[in-house]
Amino acid sequence: MIAHDRKKESLLGWVSSNIAYLKPHKLVATKTTGDLLLEHIDGLSIATLKSGPMGGDQQIGALIAEEMLDLLIFFTDPLSPHPHDVDVKALTRLATVYDVPFACSPKIANLVVQSGFLGDHR
Repeated sequence: MIAHDRKKESLLGWVSSNIAYLKPHKLVATKTTGDLLLEHIDGLSIATLKSGPMGGDQQIGALIAEEMLDLLIFFTDPLSPHPHDVDVKALTRLATVYDVPFACSPKIANLVVQSGFLGDHR
């Protein structure tokens, strides 16, 4: 799980609302996003990587390339500039190349949950 700064609260709300679906899974997040989720949501187990600009996006991309990630939840902020934009683009490209579902907003993440996909990929 990843969220740009302006989308972190949105991801926190989404995770809180979908905790029952997420708890059975091995979750991975970039550092700042993962720390926020761990601080506010009890009982959630998340492996945190580096922050996005410090290589966390690339670490998530490596997990995709190694076929160790079933779903990318990345709440993006397309209206703000990001100094590591090339890493973000590379990450979304890898999700597409490896056919990993990519939820970039709460409504898309809800569709993934409602589809039953999470139940099929533990």
